[in-house]
Formats: sequence, structure tokens, C-alpha cells
Amino acid sequence: MNIKELLEENPIIAAVKNEEQLNQALDSEAQVIFVLFGDVMNIKEISEIITSRNKIGIIHIDLVEGFTNKEIVVKYIKEETKFSGIISTKPQVVKLAKKYNLLGVQRVFIFDTLSLNNVKNHMISECDAIEVLPGIIPKVIEIISKYSSKPVVAGGLIETKEEVMQALNSGATCVSTTKKEIWNM
Repeated sequence: MNIKELLEENPIIAAVKNEEQLNQALDSEAQVIFVLFGDVMNIKEISEIITSRNKIGIIHIDLVEGFTNKEIVVKYIKEETKFSGIISTKPQVVKLAKKYNLLGVQRVFIFDTLSLNNVKNHMISECDAIEVLPGIIPKVIEIISKYSSKPVVAGGLIETKEEVMQALNSGATCVSTTKKEIWNM
């Protein structure tokens, strides 16, 4: 799966924090769903529901209750679920995703020059994409997109069509948002 093409063809990613949002995302035009909730008991079923609707699910494993950043968790995602990839703030977890042929999205938070420089120094070559939060800082998105050849996903605080367009015009490949009104843009 070529993630750059996938994200370019699907510039709006539905990010879901609960089952209600998941159901809304399944009924939306969004083809890619970032799952930002779950626990060890329901994550397999969530992945199966997403796949049954011909959508691509990517799980933020740092947010799954009961998961750790150990290799066995990534192996479980690969062997027992239908998720196509993982999101993590932990570089070692993203590297493990690649070991198991899963898409790996490195999520980074940038709030000042120090954190921006830190991200530039700790971006891993193994990731398939970088999710930058908050996604409403065009200057930062432009710097990251020029610094890395990886697709850039702008996420966090994106609530309007104008913010989507601003992120895309700044160099983001796509945006992730929990705002269901944007999922059908």
C-alpha cells in the first residue's frame, strides 16, 4: 500500500474518539479512519467493522487502554486485527510497525521552536507519514513538509474548511479531524 497515494486521494481523514464518532465516520465519505480510542477487549472488533465497510483503519496504539509500547502489541495488531497501520508518538513503536508490514504514522506535537527542532532531530526514516499537531500552524507544516519527504498529516484543532485549505496549501498531504462536518468535504 502506497501511503502517499492513499493520503493524496483521501485528503480528509476521520479521526474518531468513541463509538458514536466511529459510526458517523463509517457513514461518511472519509475512506481512512484514525481510531483514537479502544481497549484490549474491543479493538479487534473495531478493526473488523471498519474493514467490513471497505475503509482503512489506522489505530493510535498509545491511546488503546491496556496496550504498552512493547513489540507484542504491534504483533497483535498485525496478526489479530484488520488495522492497516498504527499511529504513535514513540519512534520505537513506529519502527516496529514497519517490521510487521504495517503503516507507521509518527505523531508529533509542536508548540515552540525547541519542540520543532526536537521533531526534526527525532523524525525516523522508517515512518510512512508524520502527523503534526496542532494542524493549524501553517508555518510549522511548511517547515516539516520541506524538511521531510514523508507525507504530512495536519491534525488537531482543524474545525473549518478554511483551516483544511490552509493546512493543504501549507504543504500538508491531508488532514485528520474529529469534526464530522468536514469528513464529507
